Amino acid sequence: MLQHLEGTQRMMDDLKKRNNNVRQVSLASARPVFAAKRRRQLRPFFFHMGPAALAITSVLLVALMAVLYLAQVGQAAVANQQLQQIRSEQSALQRKNQDLAQSIAIERSPAYITDHAKKSGMVPADPARVKVIKIPGLQPLHDQNQGR
Repeated sequence: MLQHLEGTQRMMDDLKKRNNNVRQVSLASARPVFAAKRRRQLRPFFFHMGPAALAITSVLLVALMAVLYLAQVGQAAVANQQLQQIRSEQSALQRKNQDLAQSIAIERSPAYITDHAKKSGMVPADPARVKVIKIPGLQPLHDQNQGR
């Protein structure tokens, strides 16, 4: 009977070992299957589309990118045109400013003032006939532009 129990015990141990081996093999083979199922769940939806739908979607995306690019190029061209217009206005205003500064310098010159005074009928004053009136306590006025 002891031999029978030992034989039964051996059979039970063998069955447990086989069972553990089968579990390890099934877990090892189940893990890749589980991982593959998990990857399939995580894949984006467009991989489930057929080739025709994927091609149409790709063409639409490329067309959208082209439209956006052309819109950006158009905006850049308009901005460049506005910049050129502003620069031409700036140069015209700078020329006008220089012309005005030159005419002011000409009109302030003593020769110009003398010439226009003679044309208006004015004559130079005789220093002997000029009368100077002095007012006590009056401060003389100083022209701020005279020193320039």
